[in-house]
Amino acid sequence: MNPPKTDARRRHDPAVRGFASDNYAGAHPEVLAALALANGGHQVAYGEDDYTDHLQLIIRSHFGAGAEAFPVFNGTGANVVALQAVTDRWGAVICAESAHINVDEGGAPERMGGLKLLTVPTPDGKLTPELIDRQAYGWDDEHRAMPQVVSITQSTELGTLYTPAEIRAICDHAHAHGMKVHLDGSRISNAAASLDVPMRTFTDAVGVDILSLGGTKNGALFGEAVVVLNRDAVSHMKHLRKLSMQLASKMRFVSVQLEALLAKDLWLRNARHANEMAQRLAEGVRAVHGVEILHPVQANAVFARLPHEVTLRLQKRYRFYFWDEAGGDVRWMCAFDTTEDDVDGFVAALKEEMAQQ
Repeated sequence: MNPPKTDARRRHDPAVRGFASDNYAGAHPEVLAALALANGGHQVAYGEDDYTDHLQLIIRSHFGAGAEAFPVFNGTGANVVALQAVTDRWGAVICAESAHINVDEGGAPERMGGLKLLTVPTPDGKLTPELIDRQAYGWDDEHRAMPQVVSITQSTELGTLYTPAEIRAICDHAHAHGMKVHLDGSRISNAAASLDVPMRTFTDAVGVDILSLGGTKNGALFGEAVVVLNRDAVSHMKHLRKLSMQLASKMRFVSVQLEALLAKDLWLRNARHANEMAQRLAEGVRAVHGVEILHPVQANAVFARLPHEVTLRLQKRYRFYFWDEAGGDVRWMCAFDTTEDDVDGFVAALKEEMAQQ
């Protein structure tokens, strides 16, 4: 069967907005411009290009002189590669029950990475030394997967933030037990913007060993990076990246996007704006009788509870997801391109639907 003969053209309405995910947003114009600059001519493949080389300088300016970045395709790939890099074949990873690696990665850390996840229930998505101790035992027990890594997320899957002091306490506690610390930073920019501190303040400076650095949720077209902060904690990163199918042949197009975000302040501008829109959304929602905000709004996510039938009607007008459909919990995400009009229009729609109760 012959394919239909059509011209390349826009197939979506760019005026349509939603609050389902910051992944729904397009790429920032400055990122697209950087991609165009990196195009043309020949560059050495598989990371031996000028853009990936220059990215190392930028990464070190954010995370310290010892940091080294390994660009990858996506966040799940970054997490799987990073966690494999700091575990043995018999190793296990302690994480929050709500962690992305446990809930939203299709079992990839366990099936593809061969890792056992030891989960801990948390009220706010955040681990503590005390919570970690629920799973931090049995290192000499051959019948149990050996806890070797603590994985935390900043900002968390519930939109909450760790303070630098909280992460330092986790790192000190994990290291005292001979474990390493991985930070899933898919929204690390939003965390730094909200805390108003450099990213290094709650990563390298407090003892994090390895980091999954996000780009896609903050304006990149695609691409993340594994950032090794403690070189003594890992080995054979290049081999692991290739083995895990995360080695980009035309890596310059991943690296130049991260450069566009991180070389100046685009990462921070984008994250601050998304956070501000989430605050605006939360303020508007709080004024709607019968809607409950579930967690502190500290980054670019708003979690709320509202009547099930209201959610179903509102989802026909705006895209967003249930977080816990049985409980009526939903999640609303803001992105770098969310506008005040987007937020105000959504709040108005919510009020209209609630008024029909």
